Amino acid sequence: MEILLANPRGFCAGVNMAIACLEECIRMFGPNIFVYHEIVHNKHVVERFSSQGVSFVNSVEEVPEGNILLYSAHGVSPEIRSQAAARKLQTIDATCPLVTKVHLEAIKYAREGYHIVLIGHEGHDEVIGTMGEAPESITLVETPEEVDQLEFPPEAKIAYLTQTTLSVQEAGRVTSRLKSRFPQIESPPREDICYATTNRQEAVAQLAAEADLVIVLGSQNSSNSQRLRELGQESGKPAWLIDGAAELQPEWFDGVSRVLITAGASAPEIVVQECVAWLQHHFGATLSERTTREEHVHFQLPRELRVLQAAAAAENTAPAEG
Repeated sequence: MEILLANPRGFCAGVNMAIACLEECIRMFGPNIFVYHEIVHNKHVVERFSSQGVSFVNSVEEVPEGNILLYSAHGVSPEIRSQAAARKLQTIDATCPLVTKVHLEAIKYAREGYHIVLIGHEGHDEVIGTMGEAPESITLVETPEEVDQLEFPPEAKIAYLTQTTLSVQEAGRVTSRLKSRFPQIESPPREDICYATTNRQEAVAQLAAEADLVIVLGSQNSSNSQRLRELGQESGKPAWLIDGAAELQPEWFDGVSRVLITAGASAPEIVVQECVAWLQHHFGATLSERTTREEHVHFQLPRELRVLQAAAAAENTAPAEG
């Protein structure tokens, strides 16, 4: 058996930043920290931080007044920020800058009198946060069929935005229908689907044709990981989305000579390597890493955390009195 290991895979710049942000908060303040929703959508990452004492909450009311609250990589609505301020929480915003970009676009379009069609999955944390920026001005659609149900007058000012973790093909089908039905619709200046989502999908699309089976490392609530699994299936190959090697089933590999392994943008590399080791142990698999695109993106820590770091550094270097 041969393993084709897709590259790029795994953590994107936004996930790296959010995880580094939480690690730095633990270092500075101890583990008694609260995070609004999962820091990223990955079981292993959440369990690692939970074991250290971090609390993941689904409402601001769960956080005792005056405590530290970290916003996850998926972003939050203005309402959540207001609730945190009312409870006098010290907030640190680990929202991915590419998600923040979509929030700012929503605010801009709403202020200019546009009605926004947001392409995304109902209930996803990112979608909830984006819609919260201008709830009266945003309509959510997921499929071309839902576009057909929209009713706007011919002269309506309309713009569309997309969730950052969608399938490129999936979003393309919806935007094509939008442009067909509403030729006047405005599009964002730059694509909303993030570079990492696009790159990982591109790698699977290119490499799945060479494989007999596709394994995607990621959690079931990870939108971008689900899209990778769907791409594998669309290539005509069996495709599985799993959290780790413990979920691998030997019967999946009957008659399989080449396996493509990739990982969603919130899946840690350790789970990838554990799957590789499992296949090597059980099937004597050889490994071939295949790079389809280089990534060199880095996001700095949130401004409020950098301010706290600078203050702590200044305090540590201040001369002692007396």
